[in-house]
Amino acid sequence: MKASYKGTWWLLATAFLLLFAVSAADGRISLFGYEPKASDMYTRLLGSRQEQPASGPETDVVPAEPREEKRPEPDSLPKTILLFGDSMLEGLSPRLAAYCKASGHSLYTVIWYSSTSERWGSTDRLRHYIDKLNPDYIFVSLGANELFVSNIIDKRTRYVKKILSDIDTIPYVWIGPPNWKEDTGVNRMISDNAAPGCFFLSDGMHFNRKKDGAHPTASSASLWMDSVVRWMPEHCAHPILLRVPTEPTARPQRVFIHQPNE
Repeated sequence: MKASYKGTWWLLATAFLLLFAVSAADGRISLFGYEPKASDMYTRLLGSRQEQPASGPETDVVPAEPREEKRPEPDSLPKTILLFGDSMLEGLSPRLAAYCKASGHSLYTVIWYSSTSERWGSTDRLRHYIDKLNPDYIFVSLGANELFVSNIIDKRTRYVKKILSDIDTIPYVWIGPPNWKEDTGVNRMISDNAAPGCFFLSDGMHFNRKKDGAHPTASSASLWMDSVVRWMPEHCAHPILLRVPTEPTARPQRVFIHQPNE
């Protein structure tokens, strides 16, 4: 009885090994004209031991999720802020002063009437105020008096570079001029030389103008400054905390004024 069981087990074992070998051959052998294909028995038993194929054009690869660039958080520390430029500061300065007052910053404004990048860039006046006030942050508003200078990029680029050299490593935002007509290249000149995230393009915005047709009204200039502040958190290279003020305007700590012929 036991011998008959042994014979049966040997027969089953032999049949199993034969079936396993045929399954592994996957069509590489022929039995009486029939080419058996691999069954999942072989892959279940040994498939996990096989070397995995390298990624290739026919391999399904899940692409990595693109990493989102993390924007810097606005700096909330109190700042000494310098705002310098041309007569456009008459409208921008009171509104910026209100933001500074609400946020714990100190604002100093330097207005040089009828000034241009050439005037600022051919003197050491900016360097003088930087040394005098030691600002942590700078706002610039220049270019309105240069909208129609011919060949401006050839004529004035070196002065823009001088201004930026004077600013050096101090974080800054250069507020572009409020165009009332198409310029000859002043915005491109500033944008091409300013560091990424440091130039605010005002061209294309709507402004209500004073009788001269150039300067925004006081209320429109306040909205202009509001636009700069809203732009900063998402686009500025060095955003700072500027809380929305409850007062529409305020006075800077001090305003320095220079006439055109100085």
